[in-house]
Amino acid sequence: MPVKYGKFEMPEKIKVDEASQTAVFARFIVEPFEKGFGHTVGNFLRRIMLASLEAPSILSIRMEGVPHEYMAIEGVIQDMTHIVLNLKSSLIRRIPLGEHGSPRDVKLVSTNLDITDEMIDNGGGEYRVTLKDLLSKSDYELVNPDHHIFTATKPMAKRVDLRLSYGRGYVPSERHSGFDLQIDEIVMDSSFSPVRLVNYYVENTRVGKDTDYDRLILEVTTDGRVTPAEALSYAAQIGILHFQAFDSLKSHAIYFDKGESQVNRDREEILQKLGLKIDEIELSVRSTNCLANANIETIGELVVMPEIEMLRFRNFGKKSLTEIKQKLDELGLSLGMDLSKYGINRDNIKQMITAYQQERAGAQEV
Repeated sequence: MPVKYGKFEMPEKIKVDEASQTAVFARFIVEPFEKGFGHTVGNFLRRIMLASLEAPSILSIRMEGVPHEYMAIEGVIQDMTHIVLNLKSSLIRRIPLGEHGSPRDVKLVSTNLDITDEMIDNGGGEYRVTLKDLLSKSDYELVNPDHHIFTATKPMAKRVDLRLSYGRGYVPSERHSGFDLQIDEIVMDSSFSPVRLVNYYVENTRVGKDTDYDRLILEVTTDGRVTPAEALSYAAQIGILHFQAFDSLKSHAIYFDKGESQVNRDREEILQKLGLKIDEIELSVRSTNCLANANIETIGELVVMPEIEMLRFRNFGKKSLTEIKQKLDELGLSLGMDLSKYGINRDNIKQMITAYQQERAGAQEV
């Protein structure tokens, strides 16, 4: 027999702070949570992102004519120790897999490095060997292809072998396994974790008249091997996978009070916003005219439009799109909103707004 629980406030969407977003940093804002759940969810996701995400890294190097890492190389400024240290900072985004491939398969990439007199002369007496010189012909995506590995001052022709694989966290050289060492192969410590920093903050937020609910702010910084959004998504999926193990203990299913009175209040509040005329939100003349030409008269008709469709309107550019998104954000709305829980969609938005306004007018007359 199912057990009924009281209503839980749950976040409906994740907002990304686009003003501060970069390729390796993003600030995610999630609300509302019940009091205390901001810290619970924030710490949970932070620990997974820092410790459990996987990315490829270099496991070892073998350079022709170099028997160990504590020696100088003729015609190379750096010794082998410095070359190994430089390789540790190489960032590789993914390893494409075949139908039967495994991300933990160790892959060997061999490169015949041929540095000529002409290359030395063009570089003013030296040639800077970068990561793309060693891996550009492989199937790997290089996040930092121009990362410096070593500098050659004399012509040379050497074969360089690199082993790569996926892993988690930081793995010292003595813990690498799954492959047979070649003669003169130098095994390296490997940093697999693609997430560099995760901070989270919890603030108070309002739901109705109550102000003691949680707003969770997650700041995620990666090294480029995954994007911040990918890192957060992977962490959530890993967490969900682990929680599934506890489903076997379920003796009674629980369901939650939907809080219909609150839903009705929310519906009333959002319909008030959706019924606003476009000229009531103080857009620029250009944006207002573009929306008028597209026969968009109310905020409701605007928010059900996806961004990509907005950009197809005549004389409507990214500047107008940014302005509209900012105005909608001030109202707690966004383009392409899912309003299905209020029974509102793109096909009936005009009728719903008209019916609501007539209902209000009738109530005021009474």
